[in-house]
Order: sequence, then C-alpha cells, then structure tokens
Amino acid sequence: MKKFSFTIRGNKYDVHLQDIEENIAQLEVNGTKYEVEIHQEVKKTAKTPKLVRKEIQRKPGEGFITKKDGGKAIKVNAPLPGNIFKVLVNEGDTVKKGDVLLIMEAMKMENNVLAEKDGTVSSVKVSVGDAVLQNDVLIEMV
Repeated sequence: MKKFSFTIRGNKYDVHLQDIEENIAQLEVNGTKYEVEIHQEVKKTAKTPKLVRKEIQRKPGEGFITKKDGGKAIKVNAPLPGNIFKVLVNEGDTVKKGDVLLIMEAMKMENNVLAEKDGTVSSVKVSVGDAVLQNDVLIEMV
C-alpha cells in the first residue's frame, strides 16, 4: 500500500503499510510482519453517495417523436457539377418517385435527375443552358 523510511537513533527502518482495518494496522518493517494498534482516532473516509432514481412511468404515446411528411419542401439537388441540358417538368406538375425531372450534362455524359419522392413541383430553379455546381438546388417539390 504505502512505503515509508524512518531513522530512529541512527537505525534505518523500511516500513511497508499493507492494510488498516479500524484501529489495527498490518505493517512490514525490514521484512518482519507486525500487527500494531493505532491509539489515535481513525479517520473514516466518506463514501461517495449513490444516486438512486425512481423509474419513470410514461403515459401511452408519451416521449416518442413522430415525423410527419406534410408541409416541408423537398429539394432536388445537383448530383455533380454540369450544365442543364433539358428540363422536363414545370411548376404545378405532379410527379411520382423515379420520374425524370431534368437531364443535365456532366463530364460529357447526359445524366437523368430523378424524383426521390412523390410530390408536386413548386418551383424550377434552373433553365436550359445553366451551369450548376454540386448540391445546387435545381427543383423544389411539395
């Protein structure tokens, strides 16, 4: 546990404090084991209190977040930089998931930009010939 060195009347003592229980200490002095009684008040270390919480009783449906699809605009972004080659939808058009919304030319190839969800086109942000960067908003749907 702890090691001490004492010099008493010119004699050196190496003391190893091994254990303390209440007022009895287990010591080893220069290789010889001793049990000694401590005559002063032993300090009792305060233990860290444990926090005990009551179990929470939830009401049915409480504490869960449900996501609703309504009201949020769906943004269709450019998958990579390129030029708009053909726009196939107009504002107010109803589209289904997987429908081609526009065609863009990128890296000398024509790429179809598809609808990820069903919805209605609320605005077309680009026109034929526009240069776009990756993640630019091309079309907004509701």
